[in-house]
Formats: sequence, structure tokens, C-alpha cells
Amino acid sequence: MSRPIMRLFLLFVLLFVVLIAWTSRWTVFEAKALRDNAENKRPLFAALHVKRGAILGDDRSVLARSVKQRNGTYARRYPLGSLFGHPVGYSNLQLQQLSGLERSRNDALSGQTSELDSIVTQLQGKRQAGDNVVTTLDPKAQKVATDALGGRAGSVVALDPRTGAVKVMVSVPGYDPNAVGDPKVFSQLNQDRTGAPLLDRATQGQYPPGSTFKVLTAAAAIDSGRYAPSSTINGNSPRRVSGVDLQNDFNQSFGDITLTQALTQSVNTVFAQVGEKLGRATLTDYMKRFGFYAKPQLDYPGNQMVSSGERDPRTGGLLLPTSSQVDLGRMAIGQDKLAVTPLQMAEVVAAVANGGKLMKPHLTDRIVDPDGRTVTTIAPSEQSQAIKPSTAQALNQMMRSVVEEGTGTAVQLPGVSVAGKTGTAQKGAQGSNITQPWFVAFAPADNPQIAIAVTVEKSAGGFGGTVAAPIARQVLLSLLHP
Repeated sequence: MSRPIMRLFLLFVLLFVVLIAWTSRWTVFEAKALRDNAENKRPLFAALHVKRGAILGDDRSVLARSVKQRNGTYARRYPLGSLFGHPVGYSNLQLQQLSGLERSRNDALSGQTSELDSIVTQLQGKRQAGDNVVTTLDPKAQKVATDALGGRAGSVVALDPRTGAVKVMVSVPGYDPNAVGDPKVFSQLNQDRTGAPLLDRATQGQYPPGSTFKVLTAAAAIDSGRYAPSSTINGNSPRRVSGVDLQNDFNQSFGDITLTQALTQSVNTVFAQVGEKLGRATLTDYMKRFGFYAKPQLDYPGNQMVSSGERDPRTGGLLLPTSSQVDLGRMAIGQDKLAVTPLQMAEVVAAVANGGKLMKPHLTDRIVDPDGRTVTTIAPSEQSQAIKPSTAQALNQMMRSVVEEGTGTAVQLPGVSVAGKTGTAQKGAQGSNITQPWFVAFAPADNPQIAIAVTVEKSAGGFGGTVAAPIARQVLLSLLHP
């Protein structure tokens, strides 16, 4: 073969390789980036003609489905309305708006594939269709929790501590995702700063946890070896903490009491002392073990979740307990600058319930293709070993005492042992009598199946044991006795 012909041959080979590489870039290697580019309207137009998969509850009830319109496009419908507005979210492709599972599971729901796969599908005579997402959410318990809040702003989160499966995720006020398709309604929802119906309080609410945080303080105290459940601390009131007097509820003094008794009666002055003696480094370590200072590892949009921890009141940024701005004693009782989400507090008690092992929370159970075949199953996954099993067992017994004879008796269930902790965070100016009641628990205490966190944003002098605990009781009954 002559040299000129060889050169021409190699040139054609080179051009062919370049052509393959260039087309593969957009059809294979950078296909997702191209689809996600806001300037690229083609995927949006194509998505309107794709039947999105359904989103289903754990009982297979339909939470979201697609309906074909007269013009050949599909519209989204939500049969249960506002009940699952936050966790399921909404899909408004015309406004290019997605939230909740509609967003985090968009690839599966919309049947998104590479351009090459799409061509193969068309050549096979098939229509592109999305997969169904089967969730871990319990529709019956979701309704019980929503009804129990009774229209009060707040949140309820319930998990299976053994697997991390989210059974209930309620945020009130909510919204009807069926109405989001109306641009005027969507604008009104976005502009409502008072009720903030689009704010998912379960994953975005930033609240002082009050005395529910004493569970974590007690966990750090026992697991570090500095204290035992029987350790004795003075519980008199008031006590000087960071140069300012700290009081117990009703300024009650308890004298020398054990750590177990202090948790049972929720004694502020005891846990403030414990926090100060543990020190900043130890509390920082244990908070991180339980998932603080990082967004939850939930299959949920990142922009709909926030980290829990101490926050700088000026900037809103996170402050580690190692910061000199943190009042360690008051943080140890769930006050100071501490801001947490209900999901985070549910994770704390879930880890205690599960022998100290924190499982990654998840809303998706499995993904099923249009032919009914399971293509993906979400297996339980360990996030961290937050505390030793022996520490978890000690806390289990301590939290049972809270329910049996302490501040949490309102959550008692017939024939079922419950481990819990009340919390009543002070809101507004001192002496305003405005509180945020909390309750966290797990049950059955001897074989935990459900961990729960409940909070009501605002109450006129209400307590965790009288306002939040009865809500938790109703939800636990629903989940344990379906």
C-alpha cells in the first residue's frame, strides 16, 4: 500500500474515532449533565410526553400518579392531597419545579436514560415510561399524626430504628400538591412567610430541642465513662451557669440525685453540670456521631434539608460546641443556640433504640419497573455506631423511668413498654410563657420497632408531657397496632 493511501486511511480512522468520542460525550458520558442544564429545553418537552411512574405508600396506596391529557402530555395527580405534600412533593414540569421524592427519585420516575438507550427503546417499538417508587410511608399513621397535630404548626417523624425506614413524616402547615400547577397558587405559597407551607418542618425546621437533648447528653456522659446511671449529682436550683443563674422547672431543688433520677424528672441543673464537666470536645464528638453538623443521609433533595447544631444568631452559620460563643451548660439541656430538626431528634432516639447503631434514614423501599419487576431495593445501611450497646441499654432503662414515673406518663400504652423523654423549649423573651413542646420515644422498649419525635412550634405555657406526648401516643398506637 502506497504511503499517501496509508495516510488517507489513517486520517479517516482518526476522524471516525473523533466522531465516536464526540457523540459518546453527549449520549453517554455527559448525558445527565446535558439533561440537567437549565438552558436545554428538550428534556423538559420530552418529559411532558413521558408517563411518570407512580409513588406508592407501604400499603401500595397511590400517593402520586400521571394522567394523560388531551394534547398527549401527562399531568401529575395526588389522590391524598395535602397528606403527603411534603415527603412526596410535587412535579410541575411546565414551571420546571420538583420537590420531595418527585425530585430525589426523578430519574427513576421519569424513566431517564441516555440518548443512546432512548434510541434503542424507540427502535424496539417501546414507549419511554417511568418506574414506580414504593415508599416506606404508612398512610394510616400519616393521617393519625396529621390529625393529632390538629392544625397546629409542628412536625411528627417516625422511623423503624432497625432499618431506618421512615414511616411518618408530617409537617404542618402543609399544602396540596394538586394546586401547585397553578402559577398564581404556587406564587402565593412561596410568598407566605407567616405560615411557610412549603417549608418542610421535619427536615428544615430549626428548633431548640429543650430537654429531649438530655438523651444525647446522658449518652455522652455514660458512653465516655465519666458517669454511670447511678452517679450522684446535686440538683439544687438555681445554679450559676456561665455567670447566669439557671433554674429547674418551678425552681424546684432536688438535692443529691442519680443521673437516672435527673433524667426522669428532667433536672436542668444536673445536666448543665454534666455538660460542663464533659467538655466541648466530648460533646462535639458525640453530636457528630448522632449525625449533627451534617445534613441527614436521607433520599431527599439536599435543598430541603438542613444540618442540626449550634447556630450563630448573627449569621445563621453552624457553631461547634468548641466555639467560645457556646454556653455549654445550657446547650447540654437543649437551649442556648441549639437548633435541630425533628428528623434529627428521631434519629437520636432511633440509635438508642437500636443498640447504639444509627441506620441511614430512607423514604424509598424499592423501585419497580412498568412490568412489575423490582429493579432496585433499598437495603438497610448503617450510618454510625453512635454509642456502645451497653450504653444504649442503660439509656433504655433510664428512658423507661421517664414514662413510668416521670414527666412522660401521658404516652403510656396498655401492655406495651415505652421509653421516652419530654422537652419544653422556651421561646421569645424570658417570662413570655411561650413554649415549644417536644416528645421523643421508642416502643416497645424491650423490642423497639418505632422511634418517634414530635414537636409543636408554639404553645401558651404547654409542656412536652402534656402537649407533645399525647400526639406521640396516638401515632405509636397506629403503627404498633395497624
